Amino acid sequence: MPKSKRFEVLNERPIHKDGFVTEWPEVGFVATESPNDPVPSIKVQNGIVVEMDGKTRDQFDMIDVFIADTAIRLDNAEKAMATPSLDIARMMVDINVSRDQVLDYTLSCTPAKLTEITNQLNIVEIMMAIQKMRCRAYPSNQCHTTNVRDNPVLLAADAAEGALRGFDEQETTVAVTRYAPFNAIAILVGTQSARPGILTQCSLEEATELQMGMRGFTAYAETISVYGTENVFMDGDDTPYSKAFLASCYASRGMKMRFTSGTGSEVQMGFAEGKSMLYLEARCLAITKGAGVQGTQNGSVSCIGVPAAVPGGLRTVAAENLLSMMLDLESTTSNDQTFTHSDLRRSVRSMPQFLPGTDFICSGYANEPNYDNMFAGSNWDAHDFDDWCVIQRDMKVDAGLRPAKEEEVVKARNYAARALQGLFRELGLPPITDEEVEAATYADGSNDMPQRNINEDLKAVEDMMNRGTNAVDLIRALDKAGYQPVAEAIFGMMKQRISGDYLHTSSLVTKDWKVESAVNKPNTYQGPQTGYQMSEERWNEIKAIPWAVDPKTI
Repeated sequence: MPKSKRFEVLNERPIHKDGFVTEWPEVGFVATESPNDPVPSIKVQNGIVVEMDGKTRDQFDMIDVFIADTAIRLDNAEKAMATPSLDIARMMVDINVSRDQVLDYTLSCTPAKLTEITNQLNIVEIMMAIQKMRCRAYPSNQCHTTNVRDNPVLLAADAAEGALRGFDEQETTVAVTRYAPFNAIAILVGTQSARPGILTQCSLEEATELQMGMRGFTAYAETISVYGTENVFMDGDDTPYSKAFLASCYASRGMKMRFTSGTGSEVQMGFAEGKSMLYLEARCLAITKGAGVQGTQNGSVSCIGVPAAVPGGLRTVAAENLLSMMLDLESTTSNDQTFTHSDLRRSVRSMPQFLPGTDFICSGYANEPNYDNMFAGSNWDAHDFDDWCVIQRDMKVDAGLRPAKEEEVVKARNYAARALQGLFRELGLPPITDEEVEAATYADGSNDMPQRNINEDLKAVEDMMNRGTNAVDLIRALDKAGYQPVAEAIFGMMKQRISGDYLHTSSLVTKDWKVESAVNKPNTYQGPQTGYQMSEERWNEIKAIPWAVDPKTI
């Protein structure tokens, strides 16, 4: 039988390089509605949950106990659990029902009930619900700022460009663990040189990450992972109780932090217990709520290939984002790892967050070419900046970024690199040459940078840490080097740590040092012309892509 020419062409399309599997509920290869998912239930006696989701208290595992004791509002639990899930789902898309009215139900629900509610919604309804249930009034965005060489000069320049392009948070990580302090300092200096108030972090092993925060080199953290089954939790990252303790350590020093979870992690680690990915994520989010953490990074994150392989997987990723909002958590909605060979598919993956808007649409968008992204490559990278801005313009949507002109980007990159050069000089660190500054000013990625002496850098890092260097030393050094605006900006970040205002849910710090969060900028959407309405100034900014032609001049 002859071969179809059409199918020969289709089989060569990028989509056929992706992995797809049929459902296998027994091991958790099912996005939602596994036959092994529990039926929602609750019984409360004398203020104690004695039954939850089909288990009596003597059958609870560690996660069940933590959720039952800390994560459910018991005063309204029996009423909420008795309300049909379809009714609560309809409340979320009903413009006549406020977000607060929905939360009266969802904050009193068990993980199985929360999962059952979201199972009633199709993808458009999930997006409608996200628009109402997002915590902060307006959306924002977060990026990765990394490179494969851990080059601090390039990091500072990239961080400045990311600040200029509109990212309110930036995250770095390392190729070599011992480089971490330089990386953290580089993006701190880079961001604050371009737009004071941007929150930065360095993703590391948790004890080291906490130390970076205590020193003042970072402003927040998010790579504190929680899991939905007991075996995975203990194998991966201790217990819910140890994570809650870690969260309190950050809070005690005025630092924002959020947990990380996402569909697929339990399957990937081999202990899904036959439950659906969405149900297990509901348990993770309940742990997050119970620990008193203000928010979550979720949306499958680094496990996106797992839900993306099964039917309904990308819809389920959007549903898990909605679940976090139903628990009144800041929702930082991933879109942060490459998972497909298809440009069409990677765009579609982001639209359920991009179009309705989430607290941080990406966590993180690669603020560098993907070859330099040390988080295994992002769904979006620096070469997509213009595409993202055009899609905002096409759809009249605020998705957190702004178009940038070449001259302003070059200027910001140069100033950041020179500020870091001055800091290194005053701290007695290995010198940053003018050649490095020039290269970082115009670089696309680390391939465009001269090599640094890694051994000398690592010796200097160790010596700097042994001396007890902290943010106060950075401020003094920058001031002495002649970069007073950057010194003042970092000083402003340290003052934020004392006030603790940015511990509030969905917080960010504006360029004029105002903390805006779900407390003072709550989402009040209830239909057309309510909630966040893009200002004329913001719409004009989105419209003004530099390469648009004025037809009157043609």
